[in-house]
Amino acid sequence: MHTLKHTIELFELSAINWMHRNGLIFLRISLGIIFFWFGILKYFPRVSPAEDIAINTINRLTFNLISPKIILLTLATWEVLIGVGFISGKYLKLTLLLLFSQMLGTTAPIFLFPNEVFSIIPYAPTLEGQYIIKNIVLISAGFVIGGNSLKKRKMVKST
Repeated sequence: MHTLKHTIELFELSAINWMHRNGLIFLRISLGIIFFWFGILKYFPRVSPAEDIAINTINRLTFNLISPKIILLTLATWEVLIGVGFISGKYLKLTLLLLFSQMLGTTAPIFLFPNEVFSIIPYAPTLEGQYIIKNIVLISAGFVIGGNSLKKRKMVKST
């Protein structure tokens, strides 16, 4: 006869196994949705909350050589490609390269515009600062997805 404790342990083990089997794909797809969604917003002027800081950052890094329209179009397309790559699971190496290079750009405002990123430097982020700091989680998710997915592909090829 199953006791309540045994039933709970079986349920817990079942939940752990389900998370182990499905967690990586959920992480990959959810990361893809975030990038796809945020990228799509940038196709529509004044819709993305990150628009101004993205334009200002890229303008500073490129010495104002690129028009704001081109900046947003490029960034939107870049993010949509990252999103599609994660959602589909195809071209994962390229998707990760796009992700990590884009993340380098997203950290630049911390150094270029610290007064916009922090209300009290360096520990009280503004809304823009919080938007940037949350990218630590996106970068970590990229590491987990890349490490697991690419390792599995290498193991399959080597056998």
